[in-house]
Amino acid sequence: MASEHDPQAALELRVGARHLLQWPLTCKEADTEMFRLIRRHEADLDRWFTQRLGYRLHVDADTARLFKLGSLPHRRPLRARTGRPFHAREYVLLSLVLASTAAGPAVISLRDLIEQLRSCAVEAGIELDDGPSARRALVAVLQWMIERGLASELHAEVNAYAGDAQADAVLKVRPDRIALMALPALAGAMGAEDLLLRAERRDSSRQWMRRRLVEDPVLYRSDLSEAQWSELRRRLGEEERLLHEMFELQLEARAEGVAAIDSSGSLAEQAFPASGTVGHAALLLIEALRDEAGAAVPWSRLLEEFERLSQSQSKVWSRDLVASPQRLARRVIALLVDLRLAESVSSQPGDAGASGSEGEGGVRLLPAAARFAPERPPEVPAPPRQGSLF
Repeated sequence: MASEHDPQAALELRVGARHLLQWPLTCKEADTEMFRLIRRHEADLDRWFTQRLGYRLHVDADTARLFKLGSLPHRRPLRARTGRPFHAREYVLLSLVLASTAAGPAVISLRDLIEQLRSCAVEAGIELDDGPSARRALVAVLQWMIERGLASELHAEVNAYAGDAQADAVLKVRPDRIALMALPALAGAMGAEDLLLRAERRDSSRQWMRRRLVEDPVLYRSDLSEAQWSELRRRLGEEERLLHEMFELQLEARAEGVAAIDSSGSLAEQAFPASGTVGHAALLLIEALRDEAGAAVPWSRLLEEFERLSQSQSKVWSRDLVASPQRLARRVIALLVDLRLAESVSSQPGDAGASGSEGEGGVRLLPAAARFAPERPPEVPAPPRQGSLF
């Protein structure tokens, strides 16, 4: 590999690898310099990803696509332009739009696209409506595609369709890029469960564990078999060397698991600690529950804690969230669960976990949460009592 004796090439390889990990679809027009770097090091990057993670890199004249084979990112949702995660309806619409445009044409009106989408939905047995919420969902999907280079607006904007069912626009579609969106696991899958099993294949234990370290905030011992945990601990030095060379990650190992730490924080799907009401509340909740780590905290107890925190932080937190401790609790718990700092628990079989209603389970802090708990000052022993001089 050329980078072994060329520090500049090694740096460029790492920059390219980090970028592809975050942006598996990279288009030349969106970032010309980065695309040129990826093309320049295509062979070495492909070798890295293939041999070390089991991924596959495709590069053509203006598109780079990293196929994350064997990776099932449970906690990395697609996000709308506003930053919120996609709703279920938007995932369905995205699948239908991609399926109905993969064969072209390259230029299509919004109205014709909607007709193709409806035909595709009928074939799949999916009922669609054209109410305001459905139109807003479709606009969010099309905006997502436009931002990622799968389509572009030639005339008018798709935003108008959200408020006007008669609005139209003209789109340029990239069927060649759309064809790259589907993972190979989709081919031949007999249903949703079969697709999920195919997507997270574990044919190579070492590659699967590396993928989990790279894609997930933390890999807990309970995620692995005893044989896998022993292998990971035995090869920890080698794994850290490989992941540091590719992504500048450092492994932090504890008895409960291993986390890959990115000192820059730029690889994380969600930065933490984070500013804002939700981020601050999450830190305060970790501190408040640190003595109960590992134990299930019922929802009623969580609500009491959030009501107390809302009162003490009312001057600096968002007024809307202070006025609704239950809504704040939902958002904070969702953040901690996404980061694998907590998990929802059920009070009895069949419960929905920390769903937001008293009596329906709660939350348990996971070991990695201790990393963000503030250090307590050491206890200072009281000075010995001085005897009377008289």
